Amino acid sequence: MSTDSRITFDPAQLGGRPCVRGLRIRVKDVLELLAHGESEDSILEDYPYLEREDIRACLAFAAAEADHPILRTAS
Repeated sequence: MSTDSRITFDPAQLGGRPCVRGLRIRVKDVLELLAHGESEDSILEDYPYLEREDIRACLAFAAAEADHPILRTAS
């Protein structure tokens, strides 16, 4: 399953925020757990419906979202 199919958007679910496979867990939730030092194994234990590839898809999604051009206007 590719990253694109693991990260879903549904306007009727959690305000259209990016979620993992249509589940009610946001990409942001997974990223915050990782940022606070939780290991992949710990996350998977606490959220048994998640898969290791879901966590990696969240990281890949965040990396792609952070890579945007900076546009400048002419002075």
